[in-house]
Parts: sequence; C-alpha cells; structure tokens
Amino acid sequence: MTAGHPAPERERRRVAVRGLVQGVGFRPFVFTLAGELGLAGSVTNTGEGVLAEVEGSREAVEAFCRRVAGDAPPLAQVASVEHEPLAATGATGFAITPSRTDGPRATLIPPDVAVCADCLAELTDPGDRRYRHPFISCTNCGPRHTIVTGLPYDRANTTMAGFPMCADCAREYTDPADRRFHAQPVACHACGPTLALVLPGRAARLAGEDALTGARRLLAAGAVLAVKGIGGYHLACDARDAAAVDLLRRRKRRGDKPFALMARDLATVEGLLPLGPVERELLTGPVRPIVLLRRTGAPPPAVDAVAPRSPDLGVMLPYTPLHHLLLAAPGPDLLVMTSANLSGEPIVTDDREALERLAPLVDGWLTHDRPIHVPCEDSVVRVVDGERLPLRRSRGYAPLPLPLPVPVRPALAVGGDLKNAFALARDGYAWLSGHIGDMDDLATLRVFDRAVEQLGTVSGVRPELLVADRHPGYRSVRHAERSAAGRPVRRVQHHHAHIAAVMAEHGLDGGRPVLGLAFDGTGYGEDGAIWGGEVLLADYDGFSRLAHLGYVPLPGGDAAVERPYRTALAHLRAAGLPWTAGVPAVMACPGEELRVLDRQLELGLNCVPTSSMGRLFDAVSSLAGICHRAGYEAQAAVELEAAAAEFGWAEFGPAGAYRFGLPARGDGWTADPGPVLAAVVADVTAGAPAGLVAARFHAAVADLARRVCAAVRERYGTTTVALSGGVFANALLSSACARGLVEDGFTVLRHRRVPPNDGGLALGQLMVAARVAGAREE
Repeated sequence: MTAGHPAPERERRRVAVRGLVQGVGFRPFVFTLAGELGLAGSVTNTGEGVLAEVEGSREAVEAFCRRVAGDAPPLAQVASVEHEPLAATGATGFAITPSRTDGPRATLIPPDVAVCADCLAELTDPGDRRYRHPFISCTNCGPRHTIVTGLPYDRANTTMAGFPMCADCAREYTDPADRRFHAQPVACHACGPTLALVLPGRAARLAGEDALTGARRLLAAGAVLAVKGIGGYHLACDARDAAAVDLLRRRKRRGDKPFALMARDLATVEGLLPLGPVERELLTGPVRPIVLLRRTGAPPPAVDAVAPRSPDLGVMLPYTPLHHLLLAAPGPDLLVMTSANLSGEPIVTDDREALERLAPLVDGWLTHDRPIHVPCEDSVVRVVDGERLPLRRSRGYAPLPLPLPVPVRPALAVGGDLKNAFALARDGYAWLSGHIGDMDDLATLRVFDRAVEQLGTVSGVRPELLVADRHPGYRSVRHAERSAAGRPVRRVQHHHAHIAAVMAEHGLDGGRPVLGLAFDGTGYGEDGAIWGGEVLLADYDGFSRLAHLGYVPLPGGDAAVERPYRTALAHLRAAGLPWTAGVPAVMACPGEELRVLDRQLELGLNCVPTSSMGRLFDAVSSLAGICHRAGYEAQAAVELEAAAAEFGWAEFGPAGAYRFGLPARGDGWTADPGPVLAAVVADVTAGAPAGLVAARFHAAVADLARRVCAAVRERYGTTTVALSGGVFANALLSSACARGLVEDGFTVLRHRRVPPNDGGLALGQLMVAARVAGAREE
C-alpha cells in the first residue's frame, strides 16, 4: 500500500470490541488480520476492551468487522463488536499503539491459563533459550488474573512491571510473527522472575536451578515444602510416602480431611483410577482444576492415606512450568498439593507472611520474586452423569463473568459465611469472585475487602446496592451492613437464593416458577428455625415453602455438627425411638454426656429446631456406625456416600429404599424421617452392613424427591425441578434424584457453572434482590 489521496471506494471504520479481549493475544490477532486484508490503521487497549481503526476497500473493511469476532484467538470471548464510519485519511501501515488510560474502565480480564504445549516443548528443549525456565509463558498461557493490578491490561499494570524485558524478550514482544507478541508475562532466565529455596535457620538461599534441585531432594526425602504458585502458596509432600502425608496432616491440623493430589502426567492418574472422557478433558484442558475422581477400587495404601474413607480422590495435573519441573522424573510422580494455610485461614500469598505463618508447617520454602496480587485457590470440579459440577469456582474460571437472564442494578452480593464467594453485577453480567473461604477469621474479612476492591477495578462495577443473607448472625451480613455507607442492604432467604442461582445459570427469566429442592446443612428460615430440607415453589420475586423435613431439635448447635452422634440421638428422640444400648450412635456418646443430652432434649435447652437434610445425613452416618466425630465439614455425609458407593447402592431403587412419611399439612407436606430412622435402627440391630444402610438411605432420599415432586405437580402443575444446596454435591444422590425425576417427566436443572453449595449463593442473591425489572424491597 502506498500513500496518496484516498480513493472513492476506500472506507475507514472505528471498531470497538468488548468481552474477554485483553491478555489473550487479541491485539496481535487484529494486527495480523489487518495485514492479511491489506488494511491500514491501528489497534489499542482501552479500559473497556479493544479499539481499532481500519481503512481500506469496502470489502476488506466488512471482512474485518465480520472476522474480528469469528476468527478470534482461542482464549478470547467476544461479547460485542460495534463499528462506526469515519472519514478516510489515506493512511498506510498498521500499528499497535499505546493503551488508552482515559474513559471508563470495565473490561474482562482472563483467568490464569495452564502452560500450553508450545511452551512445554520449549521448557524441555536443551537448545531453547528458555530451557527449564520455571516462568515460561506466551500469548496463549500463563498467569493473568492473579498478576493484574490495573487496567488496561499492559505489563505496567501487572506484577511483571518490576521485571524489565531483556533485549531478546523485547524483540519477541514487538515481533508480530512471534508467539509472544505483546504477551505481558513474557520473561526468560535473563530477566526473571527467579526461583529461591529458603531453608530454616539458613541465611543463604539457593537460587535458580540449584533451588529446584534442592526442593526435589527435600520432597524425595519425605519433607514438607511450601511452594509458591500462581495464586498462593501450596504445601507439598510425596503423596506415596505415608509418613510424609501423616506429618503434613499433623502439622496442618487437618484431621481426616482429604488432600488434593498433583500427578506428573495423565498416565500417573490412570495408574490410580479410571477416567471418563469429561474427566480427561478437565485434567488436560487450560483450566486444570482439581477433579474429584470416584474411587472404584483400592489405591495403593500410601495414597489411601491422602483421602481416608472418602469416595473420591481429588487430582490435578501440573498447570505451571514450575510444577512440571518439580514433578519431572526421577523423583516423586505424585505430590500432595494443598493450600498453604492453617484450617479456616485464607491461603498465604505474601512472601514475608509465608516465612512467618508457615514456619511451623514446613521444612523449606520454594519461592520466587514475582508478587501475587490476587489470591486464587484451585478450582474443584466433579463429573456427574457426564456433566461438570463445580464445587469450588476459582482459579481458571474467576474472574470470567456469567451472563444474566435479566438485567440487574450495580450491586454487590456478599454470599454466605461458609465457602464464601461474592459477586459484583450490573446490566446483564455477574462477576463472581474466586473462593474466599469461611468468614470466621479477621484475615478472611480483609481478603474479602481486597478482593471486592480488585474485582470492582476490573469489572467497573460501583455497587448502588448490597445483598446479603437473612441470617442475623452471619459475619458476611454484619460486614455488608458496616460497609454499606448509606446504600441499601437487602436480605434474601438462603434457600431462595440457592434456587434462584440454578434458575439464573440456566437462563430462566423468572416468568414461571420452578419447583426447587434446596437440601443443605444450614440456612436461616423465615420462622427462626434452621432450614435445610426444603421444597420451594419459587421465582425471582418470591417463594412458597410447600414441603420440608420435619423439625428435629439440634442440641448445642456446632457441637452437634462436630459430633454426629448427638444429631443421631436427637433424631431418635424426635422420632420417639429409644436409645438402645447396641446402636452405634448410643455407644459413641460418653455416659455423662448421654445423661446431659437426655436432660437437654427433655427441657429443650439450647436446642434450635432444624429441618436440615445435611444433619439427617450426619445422623444416619452415626447410626450406621460410619462416622461419629466430624473433623471437617460434611465428613459424616461424605463417608456415608463412600459406604453406599462401595456397597453398590445403585441396585436399590424404590423397592429397596427406606421410606419417609409424607403427610399433607394445610397447603403443603411434611417429610417425616421417623420411619427411615426406625428402619435404619432395625437393620443395624440385625447386623446389616453399614454400606447396605447407606445405600438404602440414599435411595430413600431420592424416592422422597420423586414423591414430593409428583404431589406438587398434581396440585400446582409445575414440571421444572431445580436441585441446589450442598447436599447435591453428593454425586450418588444428585444422579439418583435427577434420573428418577426425568423418568417421571420432569425437566431437571442442576448446577453446571456455579457450585450447589454456598459458593454459588451470591448469584442467586443478585437475581432476587437486584433485578432492574420487578425488584422488590427485601
């Protein structure tokens, strides 16, 4: 193309592209596309996306506007393309110009992406200048979300700003033909970042390759190591070394809670457990979450210590080059890789804090000098009936927004107190945070505040409204009220939010109510009781409670949750069943405590009524002799599922199930667990194996779901059922309920994009309280 006066047929257009278009190689793609079409002009990042001006023939300009979305890079997600005509100037050449910092700031920052195949090939190529560089990345992979400090997405607005590019990296960065053209995290051995191994009591640090070699030796010798990752530190040890696993468990005060594993490669995973196609895709894809794999046999005894009595092993593959180097042969091929924190505290990200807080836990620190700006835990996903079910939506997914079926006001939904994740939203999108954790620690509240500020920066949402749970004791609620600064705070009932979240992710506009089964451990009810076994007829405007589990006193609150035998005894008393001496739950209760509990239940002292399905799972687990003390959340229920899975529960359809009573009450029904509990005690007393009891109980809950939904449909005509709440993280129950309801002619909605537990609560809170049309004061 040559300079000259513009020809009559030349056109020039300004093209604004919004969506996930920064940090994914979009400007280099536009540069290449313009060159291919013979167009002049420029492209730049703005606070709202990518802005291009293109000039050339009408056909070429129209092709550009069409292909800029259709041919976008693999990691890009184009939400909209808007263009307007400009006067042609006769310009020549095409350039990537400096980012614009004026105007609004609201664009999509990509999540962190697992290291790509091209970078891995270079990592292992002795002839490549990035051979064994632990921070190798390119336009198609590497950290994004966790290093962004501001917008637009340029190196200066990331934690890579402190690493000036060497001449070689700068040359690649400015070469349109190079895979690292405008890749912000680009680096090499010459320009950093740099590994360091810190050992207790030693001032000198090992650096670079020496640090990596030292770390591998420590792991092989049975040590526990703190490893700095993308979104925080992990605690690592050799998963096949039972003594090392036990050491980590004792130091972290982990109890029997399962650890996550990181395997060297897919073959290592296949040596442990069978894989389905969706699980294989999750393990090897760009997100690389922890995937819960069902244990169908007995893993090696040492590995069994990683997840005692759990039905699943949580496994992931390396997602950073450092992980690949750490797991390379020879050396351990399977590492425990768990968040570096004490139970209940947020993940450690700061280097100085890591040296102080993790000192009692580790034998060394494998760290580096690139700061982590945004903490981000590993995501956790399981596969149920061939579909993905997220249990923790964090690294690899956050901060990608979810489209909403109806517009909302600019709002902040603070979620719940357990497994907290909040959400910011405006118009037709909701930005869900990564996993924050349990809001019972001051450090977690500080992490929450920083995460709200950071996500507000990248999303551009300035909340006019705050949304919280109805529970008067939730720390998240009190935090919202303290932070409101004159803005309204609306309250949404816990289980209503659960059902609204399922509706939202399936694109329902709320025009028709759904029948929602909200089964979980704890949710504040409108009558002051603790709900958790709820059947709601719900839309976004409100709900009717049509059925629920019968109330049972929960003696001592948290004490009952931590000691399932107390819950079991309370359920027996409520059902009018004796505390027979040979029943496992009765035998598990110390004599003096048994007498005190008897008196407590008689007088109703500190006994909050609950309709919780989660607590019923706890009770049956103890009655069957499976779990009497819970060292982590839902342990009794998890081990009950494991027993049912091992026994082969699927053989038990309605004919083999225990059976709930379902008497009508006024305009609804009460599900009576008494007959189930009586049958459980009878089976246990007769010597039935715990797996049989667990199987029949799972089948009973699935049968209850079918019966109550059929009764509601007959009365109200509703044919769409939504399943939500933490109990539906149970793969056996979720599958059985869905299968039976589909057989009965229902459309069944299950979570696929946000967790069924309280990690998805904020999405439902938004839909109930922040809708532009039909929003009501809660």
